[in-house]
Amino acid sequence: MIRILVVDDEPQILRALRINLRARGYDVQVADTGTAALKAAASHPPDLVVLDLGLPDIDGVDVIRGLRGWTTVPIIVLSGRAGSQDKVAALDAGADDYVTKPFGIDELLARVRAVTRRLAATTADAAPVVVAPKVGRHTVNLVDRTVTRDDGVGVKLTPTQWAMLEKLLRNPGKLISQRQLLHDVWGPEYQNETNYLRQYMAQLRRKLEDDPARPRHLITEPGMGYRFQP
Repeated sequence: MIRILVVDDEPQILRALRINLRARGYDVQVADTGTAALKAAASHPPDLVVLDLGLPDIDGVDVIRGLRGWTTVPIIVLSGRAGSQDKVAALDAGADDYVTKPFGIDELLARVRAVTRRLAATTADAAPVVVAPKVGRHTVNLVDRTVTRDDGVGVKLTPTQWAMLEKLLRNPGKLISQRQLLHDVWGPEYQNETNYLRQYMAQLRRKLEDDPARPRHLITEPGMGYRFQP
């Protein structure tokens, strides 16, 4: 059974999430402070953490850093902080996803299901990345660095387009922050050039998505980053 640690200082949210998650078959631990969360994670390691940033004792970003010191457990941030800087700080500290309060329980549960599907399909440090994932009607071979449409027609990508696409495809379903993409593709001196991301993502969508205006696979999370949805 998948164990989820829910960390929030609002009793009604803890109660609602505990009830909804347990009703769907998850083993749920709860904590209302950052200190309690770190202790709970150390004594009974969870498979997933749902974490509020506004805790009474330790800032949630510091809790993320504390967890990342010894575990790669997925972390979904659940926070009332809607500013882009707060989101970037959480994602750069090691969070995997970010949901803003007030939130719909269905949206959060969908994010939890997405993470737990990846957990079920992955063993610790083991499962290899699919070397030829599909993006709509296109097969992207990460080894040969080729893109082939279902009718056999090849699609050419520039080196920068390749670097951006490969980063997303090697992390299926995971939110990759704007800062991380800029750092990994262009370099640390370009971490504020978010217009680069918009331009190159638009180019990739025109080449790979069936409907670039309504992408199904190369997804933008406004103010946060991008993800590849298989």
